[in-house]
Amino acid sequence: MEIGMIGLGRMGANMTERLQQAGHRVVVHDINSAAVERMAVLGAAGATSIEGLVRQLRPPRAIWLMVPTGTK
Repeated sequence: MEIGMIGLGRMGANMTERLQQAGHRVVVHDINSAAVERMAVLGAAGATSIEGLVRQLRPPRAIWLMVPTGTK
């Protein structure tokens, strides 16, 4: 399977690692470029923009969003 992951905080990064360990190709994006680089070192395909993430995925595209709730 191939999936895009937007949001590489604690949960998004962990899900990316687990998906990769299960043999899936993961394309990642985050507003923090260091988070993208960390996942790329582990084998994910990094994208500098959402558009770039979409271009790297074949249709039909599956994209998983891991974003904060906005509450503390």
